[in-house]
Amino acid sequence: MKQRSLFDIISPVMTGPSSSHTAGAVRLGLMARNIYKEIPEEVTFVLYNSFAKTGKGHGTDKGLLAGLSGYSVDSENIKNIFNLKETKNIKYKYLFEQNADRHPNAVDFILSGNINMTISGSSTGAGNIEITQINEFSTRISGEFNTLLLFYKDKPGMISKVSSLIQKENINIATLECDRNAKGKTASMCICLDGEISDTIIKETENIEDVYFVRNIRKLED
Repeated sequence: MKQRSLFDIISPVMTGPSSSHTAGAVRLGLMARNIYKEIPEEVTFVLYNSFAKTGKGHGTDKGLLAGLSGYSVDSENIKNIFNLKETKNIKYKYLFEQNADRHPNAVDFILSGNINMTISGSSTGAGNIEITQINEFSTRISGEFNTLLLFYKDKPGMISKVSSLIQKENINIATLECDRNAKGKTASMCICLDGEISDTIIKETENIEDVYFVRNIRKLED
C-alpha cells in the first residue's frame, strides 16, 4: 500500500478554493512547464468534465496558466495571472469538453513554438496530479520523482544502455515504464529516479544512436 504523505492528508497551502481544481491545476501547469522546457508561443488548454463544468469558478483556468508560467500554488499572482506582463506574450485559449473516457479533472496542454507537444494530465485530489500522456505515448509522471523521459527507435538493448548510464551515478530507479506505437517504430521510456542525474548523463543519453528526444523532468516541490 502506498504510504500517505502529509501533503495527502492536509492538502497544500494554496491560493484558490479547491485543491483539485486550483492547486492541482497549478501543479499540472508546472509539470507541463518542466516537460516542455520553454515558454510556448501558443497554448490551448482543453479542460474536460468537472474541470470544464466548474473550473472557471474554482480558478482552474488561472491555475493552469499560472503553473505554466512558473508560479507555485501559494502565489498571489494566480488571481491576476491574465493581467501579468509575462502572460501577455503567450497566445492562449481554453476549450471545454465532456468525455466519459477521461478523468473528471483532466486537461490537455497543446503547446506550440520551437517544438509542438501535447501533454495530458489529471488532478487526482488533494493537489496531487499525474501526467498520463505526452504526444501519443502513455506516461505515469506524478511529480514526486525526478524523471528521465526519452523517445527513441524501438530496438533491443535500449533499456540496458540507458539504465547502465544511470547506474554509473549510483542512482536508484524507482519505476521504469516503456510504451511504443509499433514494433521497431518510435517508443518512449519514462524512468522515475530517487536522485538527480547530471548533465553529463543527459548528454550521453542524447548521444545514444536512435534516441530522438530526452527530457530531465524535475520533481515538483510540495
